[in-house]
Amino acid sequence: AASERGGGGRAGFAGQVSASGEPSRAGGMVQQESAGAPGPAGAAAATATVRLSRRRWAVVLLFSSYSLCNAFQWIQYGSINNVFVRFYEVSAFAIDWLSMIYMVAYIPLLFPVAWLLDKRGLRLIALAGSALNALGAWVKLGSLKPYLFPITILGQAICALAQVFILGMPSHIASVWFSSHEVSTACSIAVFGNQLGIAVGFLVPPVLVPNVEDVEKLAYHISIMFFMTAGVATALFILVIIVFKEKPPHPPSRAQALVQSRPTEEYSYVQSILRLLRNANYLLLMISYGLNTGCFYALSTLLNRMVIHHYPGEEVNAGRIGLTIILSGMVGALISGIWLDRTKTYKQTTLVVYTMSLVGMIVYTFTLSLGHLWVVFVTAGMLGFFMTGYLPLGFEFAAELTYPESEGTSSGLLNVSAQIFGIAFTIGEGQIMDHFGTKAGNLFLCSFLFLGTIMTAFIKADLRRQQANLDNEQT
Repeated sequence: AASERGGGGRAGFAGQVSASGEPSRAGGMVQQESAGAPGPAGAAAATATVRLSRRRWAVVLLFSSYSLCNAFQWIQYGSINNVFVRFYEVSAFAIDWLSMIYMVAYIPLLFPVAWLLDKRGLRLIALAGSALNALGAWVKLGSLKPYLFPITILGQAICALAQVFILGMPSHIASVWFSSHEVSTACSIAVFGNQLGIAVGFLVPPVLVPNVEDVEKLAYHISIMFFMTAGVATALFILVIIVFKEKPPHPPSRAQALVQSRPTEEYSYVQSILRLLRNANYLLLMISYGLNTGCFYALSTLLNRMVIHHYPGEEVNAGRIGLTIILSGMVGALISGIWLDRTKTYKQTTLVVYTMSLVGMIVYTFTLSLGHLWVVFVTAGMLGFFMTGYLPLGFEFAAELTYPESEGTSSGLLNVSAQIFGIAFTIGEGQIMDHFGTKAGNLFLCSFLFLGTIMTAFIKADLRRQQANLDNEQT
């Protein structure tokens, strides 16, 4: 049977799916597929026509594209923070909130949207996410005067709402549309769109919006970026209406056939959450994951301010440094996933990568002010490789520790933890940087990464999912 692992985060992993011979899930209930499945549901699944749809690649690429657009809108202000501070005549902290609003929106809305996805299916969620993404982009076009900052806040809030409809979908798309041999590839494509969006958000705004003195010229350059974003988001929404279907005509695997043949049953998210919160190992992981990912969110949001402080006029290179962090992190995440598939050493791998994230942050902290940009590129790349590479490890480890709970619920709680710490760290480090400098702000993050490393060391490798696989094989 195929396994679906839901969940994710903005730093790149909204969900992971693997075909590792595990039970498949529907609505949080463990569903097992076997050749001789008992009952009418098993009989229906056994006789169902299993066939792959040609549309499946268009669906996953389209999702990846509008996820990219939404992630771009998250970081487009932060990557040129100093430019928007001068244009809107507001504080740097006010611009930081344009990034943090994504984190704030996710926390209360995660479970209502997860419930809606469970009850109404993929197409409605896809339409809502892409529509809100386009609407937010068009609203921002009404904020091209310095006194219209509240309008840009409204536009960003709408985009933040769209993000809640996007982050939980990759694993669902992969399991509904793809065979057990393709789900990992499909989910990776869906997830990488979000990562590429952040990368583009670091790279493109400094190029499109140069730091010119004339406010009218600055408004013109900003309008070009906003128009391009709105045009792309609208085109993607139209494509979603045309291309995105609820599910293929035939199930892509026997496991999915079994899921579709069974009656829908009520699933209590509350009871699942309570069980997770009584799992001591999972609680340690949830907090340590939040500390690591929260540091990444704060670093991404405040990167422009850090670099400009030490290298005035280097807005474009600040964006390129952010791009380096994301791209190296994507490589790290890919290598981490391959390593886990081969070795199953969840605890050891997670601890090593977490420790190296701490080392990378310390090195970055003490080399940022040396006056050599190439050194910053190297240290930022090393930091991104481990810090972003840690993200899929957290979800994989959580799936092992919490089996047979729904991975969508366990990864959703990891994301909530990340958003809470992300808000706290962004505010805290921003204030420390304003009063004591960038080194003090980065040491603030280092201290929490050290705490997270210690907590990770205390997690017991209670690999319940692996044990279940062994039990099934023996049976």
